Amino acid sequence: AKGYKGKNRHIEFNGLEELLYREWARYGAFYKYQPIDLIRKYFGEKIGLYFAWLGLYTEFLIPSSVVGIIVFLYGCITMESDIPSKEMCDQEKAFTMCPLCDKSCDYWNLSTACATARASHLFDNPATVFFSIFMALWATMFLEQWKRLQMRLGYFWDLTGLEEEEEHPRPEYETKVRQKKLKNETNKKDNIDEKLTWRDRMPGYLVNVASILFMITLTFSAVFGVTVYRITTAAALSISKNESTRSNVRVTVTATAVIINLVVILILDEIYGAVAKWLTEMEVPKTEKTFEERLILKAFLLKFVNSYAPIFYVAFFKGRFVGRPGSYVYVFDGYRMEECAPGGCLMELCIQLSIIMLGKQLIQNNLFEIGIPYLKMLFRKLKDERTEKKESDSNHSRHPQQWDLDYMLEPFTGLTPEYMEMIIQFGFVTLFVASFPLAPVFALLNNVIEVRLDAKKFVSELRRPDTVREKDIGIWYNILSGIGKFSVIINAFVISVTSDFIPRLVYQYAYSQNGTMHGFINHTLSYFNVSHLKPGTQPDNSQFEQEVVFCRYKDYREPPWSPNQYEFSKQYWSVLSARLAFVILFQNLVMFLSALVDWMIPDIPKDISEQIKKEKSMLVDFFLKEEHEKLKLIESFIMRDKHRNKGETKGEAIPSQYYRYGAMVVT
Repeated sequence: AKGYKGKNRHIEFNGLEELLYREWARYGAFYKYQPIDLIRKYFGEKIGLYFAWLGLYTEFLIPSSVVGIIVFLYGCITMESDIPSKEMCDQEKAFTMCPLCDKSCDYWNLSTACATARASHLFDNPATVFFSIFMALWATMFLEQWKRLQMRLGYFWDLTGLEEEEEHPRPEYETKVRQKKLKNETNKKDNIDEKLTWRDRMPGYLVNVASILFMITLTFSAVFGVTVYRITTAAALSISKNESTRSNVRVTVTATAVIINLVVILILDEIYGAVAKWLTEMEVPKTEKTFEERLILKAFLLKFVNSYAPIFYVAFFKGRFVGRPGSYVYVFDGYRMEECAPGGCLMELCIQLSIIMLGKQLIQNNLFEIGIPYLKMLFRKLKDERTEKKESDSNHSRHPQQWDLDYMLEPFTGLTPEYMEMIIQFGFVTLFVASFPLAPVFALLNNVIEVRLDAKKFVSELRRPDTVREKDIGIWYNILSGIGKFSVIINAFVISVTSDFIPRLVYQYAYSQNGTMHGFINHTLSYFNVSHLKPGTQPDNSQFEQEVVFCRYKDYREPPWSPNQYEFSKQYWSVLSARLAFVILFQNLVMFLSALVDWMIPDIPKDISEQIKKEKSMLVDFFLKEEHEKLKLIESFIMRDKHRNKGETKGEAIPSQYYRYGAMVVT
């Protein structure tokens, strides 16, 4: 066996280990295909399937990344010709907007938000609708292709006939059963049921439900806390005497709030992982498989809510319950609900999604994966060295054996963390892809490193796990399928509610005089008479260059000179009905196309299907041949007995028995 001189220890590799390290578990081998068969031979089918799935997922990210880059470039190319952005940046039109806060905020020109409007067009353009449909079909094709690859690997790894064996109960379960039995014997109860019933588990179930609800409430409270931070910080910065501080209020608040969200998500993720394990142990599942499935469901639910709650807030709730000038909704006394930027909330959604996704991948998936195991191993090594020093001096110091070095490695704790981080990333790639077309690109770059990082970890940093024969990835496939279907609904609402795609479409085909987008910005802004502002909310010492009689705000409401002033206009109801119609149409169209793709792609590859049929046919032929030879042998026995017992009536009973046995064999 050759050796590899590592930074922390001298790793002795056997032949297969060395081959895996050289061809797979190095960052320099990122361009090579994974040796899945060798991985399966060394680690077993369960880990082999994980790396096969991860490799296929990374491979499928290549076409989605290319299309995402094309969509982004389309937004860059068409930015200069976008009419609404030009109108918003036109200083001659000078739309005078209502103050963003009470007292301290002044009237302002819409043209000052020119940069935000131009940046929003990069992601809020017609190409994002196509990309959302493409990604929904991409998710379906990925899952179908995985089923085919899983079937192919199962065939070559001899897993097609693998049946689930009855698992032994977990020691914790047997302990609980034993305690119940002893308790019943003490109480002199008959008909002792040697298993745990729902009554025995009811306290654990109640604690589970209460704890999960508490954790979800904690997540929502964190989101609300960050929202309050944004509102109060924006109000505080708006009264600053520094001109540059006042002009960059929105950027400062958005950036700092997203970073706070990221830190909270990373902390709660670690807490939720430990809580999910504790709650699952309270349920006392009978087998290891049941334990793993329940742990996965709890951890996924908590981490899903934790990772996506801030993004859901920006996408569907921010700016929806603001009210209007003269009748704003207040969180606290003097603090109004926050509004979206003049260009819409899609740009802020993009910023939120990108920072959280990149932050989780960089900090949690890479730094934590490398740093925490290394610190644990270092601590264990120092602890072992102290123990060795306390031993008797009579034992002369010896060179540590390989099993001693292996014991100092980090123990294998299962594949749940590996799958979990990829499933959460899969959600970032599919759920809100309409707002961030570059998400597949960053996921691809991360996964190229992730494959080799996991490979190096399994080969040289973890104790070798016990091999487990599994024919599929289990409950993870159902979670992936659920996310894929959920992403269709989410993207439909992002396009129809968060972006300006539907309002632009309605204006162009229903209200535009010449069928173009000229006049769209003026169409989306309502009028407000500043004399109708509540006393004490008018701007103090307004520095605006001209006297303001009417200010504008983004909404579809009747003007102050209308009999139904400030009520929702007909345009509002037209846009709302168009948005709902788009959601229904988009969802049904994409679901139909996904079902069509699912139907067109067979789950079993044609060559594998034909090979299985061929093997079954050969097996049937073999059994028929065996039975035919048995029948010929029986007939030869019968003929020989006939000749031997010819003329004897006593021996006639024996051939009849043979005939019956022969008939049975033929049947």
